[in-house]
Amino acid sequence: MNTDQAFNLLMDAGVPENNSIQTVRRWLREGKIKYDGNSNRKAEYIIDDTDYVIELLKDAGVADSIGIQTVTHWLREGKIKYDGTRNRNTGYMIDETVSKLLTNNRTNQNKDDIIHQLKLKIKAQDEHIEVIEELHEAASKILILQRDKLNQELIFLQNEKNRLKNETIDLLKENIELRDELIKLKDKRFTENICGNGNFHPTTESEDYRRKLGLSKKASNKELLAGYKDLLKIAHPDRGGNAKTFQYIKTDYDTFRNSIKD
Repeated sequence: MNTDQAFNLLMDAGVPENNSIQTVRRWLREGKIKYDGNSNRKAEYIIDDTDYVIELLKDAGVADSIGIQTVTHWLREGKIKYDGTRNRNTGYMIDETVSKLLTNNRTNQNKDDIIHQLKLKIKAQDEHIEVIEELHEAASKILILQRDKLNQELIFLQNEKNRLKNETIDLLKENIELRDELIKLKDKRFTENICGNGNFHPTTESEDYRRKLGLSKKASNKELLAGYKDLLKIAHPDRGGNAKTFQYIKTDYDTFRNSIKD
């Protein structure tokens, strides 16, 4: 192998240009290749020893897998040929599978490799899809549980809303009933304590104010005034009282108050 052939081989194997130049120089010093100064020589090359090429590539730092692929590529292009009769001991560690690979039918082997690689890719994709499907199924179950929980909470809130609404209606009814009952009690008190015969009439000083107010005969004038003021508050129209009743009580109150001043 001459220097040009060695340099082209290293470049085809993916070795950087600077590294290829340094390696070619080292091989020249070590006597592994020879220099051919014929500039008219074609750049293509024919090498009859595949093991020797692999040894050189490995010596140049090329990985075994890349070396095998490169040699296989050169074999298909006719730039190198395999001679299985040679038995050389160069001191390099060569994987036994290399020789087996190169002795098989190159076309069929290449197809088998492609099919094998495709099967591996399909298997990896199937496993990836299976993992994604499992994740999707788990996520779907979680979302379904969350949806059911939210629906239950909505039902609970709706029931609570209805319950509060019913309680509000009941309270309003109770409030109305209490108000009606209070009105009845007020009317009854007016009837019993003030209007013994069901009617209010202006009174004179001689009438018994204590009897009208339902107070004791010993009640003081101050207690009588306080009783009248309480009745006026209850009977006031602004508080739901009757205007006519309020006026009658007011007349009695004014008459009694004036009689005290006199």
